[in-house]
Amino acid sequence: MVRKKQIRTRGKLQLSRYFQELEKGDSVAVVREPAVQSSFPERLQGRTGVIESKRGKSYMVKINDLSKEKRFLIEPIHLKKIKQ
Repeated sequence: MVRKKQIRTRGKLQLSRYFQELEKGDSVAVVREPAVQSSFPERLQGRTGVIESKRGKSYMVKINDLSKEKRFLIEPIHLKKIKQ
C-alpha cells in the first residue's frame, strides 16, 4: 500500500497526471495519490482495469474484484496508463 510520499515530493501534484486524457478501452492501473483525497477503497491500490467512459472529470473504470466485474468512478490523478 502507498502510505507516504518521498519527502521531496510531499504535497506536490503532477499536473500532467491530473489533466491526462484517457480513451475508451485503455488499460490503466489504480495508483492512489496520497496528496488528493480519494473516494475509492484501498483494496483497489495496484489493481488494473479498463476505461469504459468519462463522467465529468472522472473516468468509469471496470475492474475485476475477485471473480466479479465492478465499476468504479476514479479521478485521472489516481490512474496510470498501461501500454499493451
